[in-house]
Amino acid sequence: MKQYAGIIALGVMAVAAAVFLRETPAPQEPATPLPQTTVNRTDPDQAGSDTPILGTAPARTPSRTLPKSSGFDFYVLSLSWSPSYCASSEGASNRQQCGTSRRYGFVVHGLWPQNENGYPQFCSSGEPDRVPDATGRAMFDIMPSMGLIGHQWRKHGSCSGLTQKEYFALTRAAFETVKLPQTISKGSKDQTISADGLEKAFLSANPGMSQQGIAISCDGGRFAEVRICLTQDLKFRSCQQVDRQGCQIKTMTIPPIR
Repeated sequence: MKQYAGIIALGVMAVAAAVFLRETPAPQEPATPLPQTTVNRTDPDQAGSDTPILGTAPARTPSRTLPKSSGFDFYVLSLSWSPSYCASSEGASNRQQCGTSRRYGFVVHGLWPQNENGYPQFCSSGEPDRVPDATGRAMFDIMPSMGLIGHQWRKHGSCSGLTQKEYFALTRAAFETVKLPQTISKGSKDQTISADGLEKAFLSANPGMSQQGIAISCDGGRFAEVRICLTQDLKFRSCQQVDRQGCQIKTMTIPPIR
């Protein structure tokens, strides 16, 4: 009798174990997270270009760190009106900028380190004087010739405390910081305007820009360029010395893009 009872007890235990195994889910392996790739916007190997790729977005974005300049107080961004230059005797012989297929409007004359009084130029740096073709040609959409690019690096970029690569990346970012007034930049027809009127067009298009932080330059009665003062992190600022050097004539012409 005891033998049968032991067999029955063993059977009951086996059934209970089977039920427990059937109702208790097997432990799951933890999910392996997918690898994530973080794009460093200042790393050209990841970003795909050695200059900031910003399209129509604002030049400064929270994810982007601008290179740190040193040795001066602020920058002057000089934007030339190419049709005025091409109408001059000097521009007439410059086929790289003024050829029949070169329909430039505003172009970067330069990004200049500036002090409250005066400015540094032709500084010693650890960078070569010559700008490589690949670096220069990447700027051709906003700086039309290697001659201009090389001169700007030697005279001004060498005083920025930046490498060539950093300086031209910052130059592009500075250009894209400024919103160009459409009534001027489309260049569809001859216009006559005062220096004050042209300044106001830039002020209207760029909140935060002040009339003491912009100067209009003219040459032979034509609008030549606009100079805009920026901090080292490319924010608008005033600059009395630059402002005082603005064009003094009452009206000037703006030739169209041809």
